[in-house]
Amino acid sequence: MSVAAPHEVGAAGILRARREGRLDEASLALAQLIREEFGFESYDISFGTDGYSLNSVNGFVTRDDGAVFFFKFHHEEGEESVLEEFYRGEILQDAGYPVGMPAYVCRRIGRQILLYDRRATPRLADAARAVEQASPLAGGDRESLTCAQDALDRLSARIYRDTWHPIDGAESAAEPIHQLFYHRLAAPADAGGHVSLGGRAAAFFADERLFALSGATLTGAQVKALDWVIDGTRYEGTLGGILERSLALLSPASLARYGGVIAHGDAHNANVWFTAAKDDAPASLTFFDPAFAGRNIPALLAEVKATFHNIFAHAEWLYHPADLAPSPVLRLEGGVAHVTTNWSLTPLRRAFLQGKARLLWRPLLADLRARGALPAEWRETLRCALFCCPTLVMDLRAPPPEIAATEQPARHTSASSLLGLSIAMMCGAPALGDDLVSRFLTAIDPETAVPSFESI
Repeated sequence: MSVAAPHEVGAAGILRARREGRLDEASLALAQLIREEFGFESYDISFGTDGYSLNSVNGFVTRDDGAVFFFKFHHEEGEESVLEEFYRGEILQDAGYPVGMPAYVCRRIGRQILLYDRRATPRLADAARAVEQASPLAGGDRESLTCAQDALDRLSARIYRDTWHPIDGAESAAEPIHQLFYHRLAAPADAGGHVSLGGRAAAFFADERLFALSGATLTGAQVKALDWVIDGTRYEGTLGGILERSLALLSPASLARYGGVIAHGDAHNANVWFTAAKDDAPASLTFFDPAFAGRNIPALLAEVKATFHNIFAHAEWLYHPADLAPSPVLRLEGGVAHVTTNWSLTPLRRAFLQGKARLLWRPLLADLRARGALPAEWRETLRCALFCCPTLVMDLRAPPPEIAATEQPARHTSASSLLGLSIAMMCGAPALGDDLVSRFLTAIDPETAVPSFESI
């Protein structure tokens, strides 16, 4: 097979070939990219199949002298017009974060790629899943993972406090992190400057698309208009309404009111290495893949991806939807989705949430309040950001069987689609009663006199 055409020798083309199963073509294009950017020949290219790389590609490649590297690259649609550069790991290193620096890095738009020296240590995502499957990796028991995460949360909270500074809308808008939120929500402004829903939000929830949800088939328009009762608790609002609120509250200008911090911005556990305790050194965590790191990351947004993807995305449903069990149950009644999720946080994820609430979120919000940088709608803004994590990171839709054969294979099943939408609504819509997300928000609220982290 010939090498891919020049316009395909980049992150977008390789990612597309990888997703479509054209592995030979993807390998040839990646080898050409490495040759052009780093000046060496590579072989024995293998692509990761772990389920965690939702908008990226990773794997291993061998240099012509036998050295083996872990590679990773990320691509966002439209990045050429909205991003200046990815992969500013030195920003994190200078601020005091534990961050692994790549052996090779290319920051050119459309060709961003990192090559790391191969490590023997696992990613935290793998170590955590092994604990939950009762087959922990060496040194990766629940206590050591929780202690390592707590230490990183303490450090991150301190760095957020020490690096906080006022930012304006332009400084906020220049940060790549908005590619994970606002740019997935917004269409380009019209001639009058008005911005409407676009991007992934419009594509994933288009009115005419058909969604298979545990035995029911609904259009995108119907999904956006549903009211929700989840595990007996009614939620206030619709999916369509939350998308519209997110468009306003997650704009770079709106988020600039919270000030800026130095942050990784996308520290989900597949971007974190876990090192087990050894001798007198405790277990520890190290960031990598700083694709969205920055100096002016809006403070309220800095920890959102880590909070959702490391906690609410488990167990199984987002990253390993085929392994979801038991399935949620849906009953439709007069425009209301009554869902029994059969889902709860695992003990490990609950420990992660309690620690992050106590050690990071509450200190951060208290500091923002003391600085006069905590707008009254912070809860609604945080809810919108958490909601956008599952709904816009990858298409949650599962097509009905009668049309599935005519489309690209879907990532999600009708069960994981329903559960994902339900958890998104739990994050994005206030509960008319008591639920996990409401307890979390109450515990981290600096106005709460006696927070109860154990109730989360």
